[in-house]
Amino acid sequence: MSRLTNSPGFASKLLYNSKMSAFTLYGSRGSTNTDRVRLTLAEGGFTDYELVLLNLQKGEQKSKEHKQRHPWGKIPVITSAEGFTLYESRAICKYLATKYSFPLLPSDSDVEVAALFDQAQYVEMLYFAEPAGRIAFEKFAKRFLGLPPDDVVVSDALRSVEMFFDVAERLLHHKDYMAGNDFTLVDIYYIPLIQRLFACGYGDIIVSREAVSAWWDRCVNRPAIQRMLAADNEAAVAASR
Repeated sequence: MSRLTNSPGFASKLLYNSKMSAFTLYGSRGSTNTDRVRLTLAEGGFTDYELVLLNLQKGEQKSKEHKQRHPWGKIPVITSAEGFTLYESRAICKYLATKYSFPLLPSDSDVEVAALFDQAQYVEMLYFAEPAGRIAFEKFAKRFLGLPPDDVVVSDALRSVEMFFDVAERLLHHKDYMAGNDFTLVDIYYIPLIQRLFACGYGDIIVSREAVSAWWDRCVNRPAIQRMLAADNEAAVAASR
C-alpha cells in the first residue's frame, strides 16, 4: 500500500520504522508532472511506494536537500531503497513501466511499433505539452501566486493546442490511441494537462472533436484511472473544508 506524507523528515522516519518501500516519489499536490507518474503507477496496479508531497509555495523543492535529488530543484523525483535516483516525469514513467512490467509499452521485438511509440512520445511533448503547459501556468498556477494571466501568451498557446487537436482528430479516426490501437504510456502523458485544460475552462477543445472526445473517454474511463481521479477529487473536497 502506498503511503503519503507532507514532510520529508517524517517520511524518512516512517520508512525507517516500517517495511521499506520499493521507492519514494517526491512530488506535489496538483502537479501535472507528479500526476503523470501517479497515473502510471495506478494503471500498473503498483502501490509499494512512499509519496512525499513538497510544498512548492514554500519553496521546499528548492531546498538543499531536494537539490541533491534534482539539481534544478523540480519535481517529480523517485529515489529507490538501493539509492537510485531519477527525475523528469516521462523518464520516471518509462523506467517504472519497464522495471515492473506494466503493460504500457510496446514490445522491443517489433521495431516499427516501438518506433511509432517513440514518435508519439515526442509529438505529445513537443506539440501538445509545451503550449498546454503555458496555458496551465498562466490560467491555473498564476492564480495561486496572486498574479494575473498574460492573455497574449494564453491566446497564442490556445491556437497551438487547437491546431494540435485538429491534426489529432484526423489521426484518431484511424486508431484508438495516440501511439496505435493499444493504450500506452503516451496516452497517460496527456491526461494531467488535459484535465488542467478542463479546469481552466477549455474542455471544449476536447469534447467538440468527435474522435478526440472518444479517445479521451476511453482513457479516463479506465478503472484504475477512474479510482485515482475519484480519490483525488475526494481529497480536494476534504482539503477545502
